[in-house]
Amino acid sequence: MGVLALGIWSFAPPTGCSAEDLEYQTFAPVEASADSPAPAEKEVYLTFDDGPSKYTEEILDILNEYCVNATFFVIADGNNDKYLPILTRLVSEGNEIGLHSCTHNYSKIYTGDNSFWEDIDMLKEKLEPYGCADSKLLRFPGGSSNTVSRKYGGSGIMYTLEKEAAEKGYTVVDWNVCSDDAAGRKPSANEVYNHTIEDVGKHTQCIVLMHDTKATGTTVDALPAIIEWFKNAGFTFKTCSALAS
Repeated sequence: MGVLALGIWSFAPPTGCSAEDLEYQTFAPVEASADSPAPAEKEVYLTFDDGPSKYTEEILDILNEYCVNATFFVIADGNNDKYLPILTRLVSEGNEIGLHSCTHNYSKIYTGDNSFWEDIDMLKEKLEPYGCADSKLLRFPGGSSNTVSRKYGGSGIMYTLEKEAAEKGYTVVDWNVCSDDAAGRKPSANEVYNHTIEDVGKHTQCIVLMHDTKATGTTVDALPAIIEWFKNAGFTFKTCSALAS
């Protein structure tokens, strides 16, 4: 169950979820409150990190085929700049953009709060031509309770950034279902599918972490079956702006 506090959407620790950054993500338990009841319907939020890439348009084609939308937490590190125009199509088809990082370089962005927000400003500048720089959805690289940030910014860096994100009006989105599609070795489509479904467990509100990087082509292959499973299980597909309402 999620707890929305200070504009941060956090979750109790999922089981078996590897790192968004391959090794560093850990989760701190979050106590449920009376103000955060379980949703009346089963909800799923498909999210994709670290794109756009050569696979993003294939993902959009699949989403269109199944009449569902997703939220994409994007980067613009120079290596994927040629794919940024895809964002125009992405938004026009009802999907959402979230801010992730420009560089995704932990040793730079987590040295201090100013460094992080300077990186976000660089990302927004690159997104401006595509009309999505004003997104108020944010996902920290490694998640809001990652531990690698302590190496560069000290033990309090994430607390500071979460507080500042709330002050800036951002909804910070973590995840509670992990596809494990970026877990070091390249998993097969079957492995991506199986890990996703196993991670759902008893969740009635699922934020699914996937990736649309140049290295996660098997995610494209697994996506139709993942969508079909959630549809057959009675989940409603939503985008992450609904978490802020």
